[in-house]
Amino acid sequence: MPLTSLIKKYTKGSFEKDYIKTLGAQFSKYDEEIEGDNVKLFFWDIAGQAEFMFMRPTFYKGSKAAIIVFSHAPDEEISFDHVKDWHDDIKKHCGELPIVLFGNKIDLVNEKDLDDRKCVNLVKKRKFLGYYKTSAKTGKNVYEAFQAIIKELYNRYKDA
Repeated sequence: MPLTSLIKKYTKGSFEKDYIKTLGAQFSKYDEEIEGDNVKLFFWDIAGQAEFMFMRPTFYKGSKAAIIVFSHAPDEEISFDHVKDWHDDIKKHCGELPIVLFGNKIDLVNEKDLDDRKCVNLVKKRKFLGYYKTSAKTGKNVYEAFQAIIKELYNRYKDA
């Protein structure tokens, strides 16, 4: 899923219309000031394709949190079915981590018609930190979604 697009929107405020799938993994570093502290954020965007599954544990090492992204786009709804697999894989290799669920491409659906009870139920059942309906294209809820996980990590590790 296009975590790369969401990271670019959050860190640079930009959106690239022509999306190129992540092959293997993509790394991004971003500096942010939180409560007067300079915080370094490191993002790994790990490819979702099955042929890259063997690589995932390498990139999970040392992770302090996770973002799982699925698409609300009508022709990509099947991506939600992989959320549980991603969570199980992360849990297997990292233990319990704060996780935020991003339902991206919200700009391609009418939110009034969106029944997101299954998302809300999954977040409660799996004890995710939260669920955000995002759009990398418009920027809707991107800042709020990233801030949820970043502030959680900051509060956990600020005195470490």
